[in-house]
Amino acid sequence: MSSIFLMRLVFDLTAAGLLLFGFSYWWLGNVAHEVAGTALFLLVIIHNLFNRRWYRTPPKARRASRELFNTVVTFILMVVMLVLIVTSILISNALSSVMSAYGGFTVMQIHTMAAYWALVIVAIHLGLRWPLLMGLARNALGLQRDSRTRTVVLRLIVIMIAVHGVWSSFELGLGSKLSMQMTLDWWNFEESVAGFFIHCIAIAGLFMLLSYYASQGVAVAQTQGR
Repeated sequence: MSSIFLMRLVFDLTAAGLLLFGFSYWWLGNVAHEVAGTALFLLVIIHNLFNRRWYRTPPKARRASRELFNTVVTFILMVVMLVLIVTSILISNALSSVMSAYGGFTVMQIHTMAAYWALVIVAIHLGLRWPLLMGLARNALGLQRDSRTRTVVLRLIVIMIAVHGVWSSFELGLGSKLSMQMTLDWWNFEESVAGFFIHCIAIAGLFMLLSYYASQGVAVAQTQGR
């Protein structure tokens, strides 16, 4: 593993961590939220600079179902992140003297909705790259041989994550947040901090699994159709 690739991986993992950290607004307050958000957007810019070759990929190379789906997911993620950036600027307390006329409750709702959509789309984005991530994990742990026991254990973990992710979606009211519905059902950080992040990670895990197995299903269907 090259040092540049390792650095990119660290940046991406840090960005994912900051995205989760950003959901803790009602726990750590506005200053920590805005600092984390600013750092996240800087890392997003760095991520795009590292992956600038993707933008040069000819459209013809993206016509296969899997590549097309990946392209659509990537563009949706770009739109969501742009919405997140714009709304964060409009409602920023640090910029309130300049942007106060453009902020408001509706913009805050859009910002929250975009944040939860970012969680879902980032998870799907990672799920499409799951084979690469698993390959890196195997190499890092020195797992060269297949193991039936390990496979069974991993599949059980996958089932547990999926079940937990479905439960977490209801616990956090994911549907209402993704559709920008009015709700007073906010997480009580005084009762549990770790529980909130576990729910967020479980939701991300659920969508990662769904996107991975969906892409695998498409690949199998394409192979059988030839």
